[in-house]
Amino acid sequence: MRIEVTIAKTTALPAGALDALAGELSRRINESFPDQNGNVTVRYATANNLSVLGGAKDDKDRISEILQETWESADDWFITE
Repeated sequence: MRIEVTIAKTTALPAGALDALAGELSRRINESFPDQNGNVTVRYATANNLSVLGGAKDDKDRISEILQETWESADDWFITE
């Protein structure tokens, strides 16, 4: 399964946020889908989007929920120093 998250260029994020988001999202997805070797890519683009290639419709719905939970809990896992 391949997962691609694009974030609008107009969204201001701190340095290192894209890599941190990719890492945290990968960890959470691997917990929910241990038998899938999920490849998660996070990058800037013109609009926000989630693409799940090689997964079922239910998988995309669950990954969307995981993405939402991860984004909302950024204060817990993203540390800037």
